[in-house]
Amino acid sequence: MKKSFFAVDLGATSGRTLLTTFSEKGLEQEVLNRFPNHLIQARGHFYWDIFELYRNILEGLKMAAQREDSKIVSIGIDTWGCDFVMLARDGSFLRLPYSYRDPQTENAPRFFFNKVPRNRVYNLTGIQVMNFNSLFQIDTMRRKYDSALEVVDKILFIPDALAYLLTGEKVCEYTVASTSQLVNARTRRLEPELLVALGLEERNFGKFVFPGETIGTLTKEVQQITGLGPVPVVAVAEHDTASAVAAVPATLQDFAYLSSGTWSLMGVEAKAPIINAEAEELNFTNEGGVERTVRVLKNICGMWLLERCRLKWGDAPYDVINAEARESEPFRSIINPDDPAFANPADMEEAIKAYCREHGEKVPETRGQVVRCIYESLALRYRQILDKLRLLTNTRFECLHVIGGGSQNEMLNQWTANAIGIPVIAGPVEATAMGNVMVQAIAAGMAKDVKEMRKVIHDSTPLVTYNPQFTESWNVVLERLK
Repeated sequence: MKKSFFAVDLGATSGRTLLTTFSEKGLEQEVLNRFPNHLIQARGHFYWDIFELYRNILEGLKMAAQREDSKIVSIGIDTWGCDFVMLARDGSFLRLPYSYRDPQTENAPRFFFNKVPRNRVYNLTGIQVMNFNSLFQIDTMRRKYDSALEVVDKILFIPDALAYLLTGEKVCEYTVASTSQLVNARTRRLEPELLVALGLEERNFGKFVFPGETIGTLTKEVQQITGLGPVPVVAVAEHDTASAVAAVPATLQDFAYLSSGTWSLMGVEAKAPIINAEAEELNFTNEGGVERTVRVLKNICGMWLLERCRLKWGDAPYDVINAEARESEPFRSIINPDDPAFANPADMEEAIKAYCREHGEKVPETRGQVVRCIYESLALRYRQILDKLRLLTNTRFECLHVIGGGSQNEMLNQWTANAIGIPVIAGPVEATAMGNVMVQAIAAGMAKDVKEMRKVIHDSTPLVTYNPQFTESWNVVLERLK
């Protein structure tokens, strides 16, 4: 009977469960079920339906239980960061969790910085300032006398909340907790000074755990529902980007990575945080990684721009809109993808057109022009951030590894190589799920360390290299974005 690992991989727009086995060919992955992750808008707020996500996880576990030729070794969950569930003393959920796209945290950092100065917060956490960081979400709730926060017993980040539903155990996993701006980057523990400023204590969070530690086993209720036995649930790198970075199939030492999905996250893997005035000014972040590493990176608004446009276009196929983009005029319209105007507009296409009008760019008139505008602007933004990363780390990168769903986009990959002037190595697409499973395999004693697993991923995954072309023309256009 084959030994398999069950991975739950949840993103901001969709989720899936996967079954992974190791064979002579390397990693063999099978998606068991896919499901949407819809925002719920009600009474002026945006929420996540945590119980619907849980239901779909149970459906995936039922499918896995029916496999007669496979035995599940363990289960791991990864999700997006920052958002959390609040539990009452009796262990019940006080309400659905807010989404990081909820408008209540607009301009929230400036209120908190009246309590603890901005540079002090950065020196403690090394985390970039973004409105939706858990620190500012909680402070906003406190200022608005949020009824759930006033009676909260435990705060669990999204993957920890789902693990709690499966096991009954309350934990706080390092990599996802690090995105909250509540963790001290040097001690790798929750920072007491910030907790006091929020009116919280360390006891208001679950037991602190690191990737590879066992959270618990499936409860009897879950065993009965799914048909499985007491399968252990392992704390993987629960922040999806941490899992994805763990699976970078790197063979060169000086590489940068770009986790490309709804968000684009560009950075390097470091042994210690980089916290100085320059990093703070550039608003780089220091998030937790596997084997106690630090992911020094920058958040970039990624395929969210196109996803929102495609929603308006009836989910137009990528091959169709990419062909339209290819036929459109190069460098006609350039935007800053990270402008606040693109955070969560009612109509993304109109937001892009409005931005172009306001900034003296030609307004895209066709669907292909909109798509080309998005791709070229992202590629140029990647160049901007990579240049800053070079200065911050004093590194001349040999290549950029693009992982995740965006690694399938040949046009964007080539244009990114053109813009940054070094090779782009694309793949694997399922990097997040692979990183999730990789930590489970190490915990089960089936692999030695991350380095060994990266070699397995490299040898068993089709990779595509894009070499830079026409770099001079991209250098010229970069000045327009600046």
